[in-house]
Amino acid sequence: MTAIAGRRRPLTSAATRRGPWVTHLLLLLGGIAWLYPFAWTLGSSLKSTDEFFGRGLNPLPGSPLWSNYAEAWQGASFGAYFLNTVFITVATVVITLLVTATAGYVLARTHFPGKALVLVVVAATVFLPHGYTIIPIFDIMRGLGLLNSLWSIIIVQASGGVVFGTFLFMGYFRAIDRSLEDAARVDGANFHQIFWRIMLPLSGPMLATVGLFTAISAWNSFFIPLVFTLARPELRTLGVGMYAFIGENSTDWTLLCAGSVITLAPIIAIFLVLQRFFINGLAGAVKQ
Repeated sequence: MTAIAGRRRPLTSAATRRGPWVTHLLLLLGGIAWLYPFAWTLGSSLKSTDEFFGRGLNPLPGSPLWSNYAEAWQGASFGAYFLNTVFITVATVVITLLVTATAGYVLARTHFPGKALVLVVVAATVFLPHGYTIIPIFDIMRGLGLLNSLWSIIIVQASGGVVFGTFLFMGYFRAIDRSLEDAARVDGANFHQIFWRIMLPLSGPMLATVGLFTAISAWNSFFIPLVFTLARPELRTLGVGMYAFIGENSTDWTLLCAGSVITLAPIIAIFLVLQRFFINGLAGAVKQ
């Protein structure tokens, strides 16, 4: 039995050594499959029309045409759409952070009658799809006199991310030691001063996390901007403006790919800058 066990040890050891390599190989293949569509879009944005159809799934252009980007920017009014998208995204992020940070702190640090019921009702709204709520939302915006304006898009987009952001902030604030607040109260600080001067500055990673989630959602949103800009095409965002490359009988695929890269580039850059805070914020939110 001892001899048999001795002969089996190398097999077990070899299998253990192969395990990480197999895992890394599978992850590498999955990463390539995940990134390939973007690589193909990037390469196709530099192709001519003949190359686009002639090279098929080959992402590499024969002779890069950088003029596709200038033509996409000017021909589809991307300058105006870009400014609209930036304004909507920034305003949505600011409003969402103010609402979710304050609501998350209140829910994490205070107790009031019916708090559990409030949490259940708020959480239930996450499962309501936009398609079922767009008609009452549209009616509310019309009643407020905000139709055909960028503010209607901003308000609707910000309200859509309030629940998710509030729960993230609530989990983050619960993980912070209460001794900081107790020390501030001893020094005479009230509830609002503790939040604005102590707790909010400490929540930098969560601010970056919720802000990044909100920015990605607002930047890439299509349905809401489409509905609220039907009567005023000049208020379209980049996502809706992509339709300029799709004609009734034909589609300019190379310019469509160039427009897609223009649309994706800013939000990818923002993620690369904020990814460290993004990871730290998520780690702090799930400690509970």
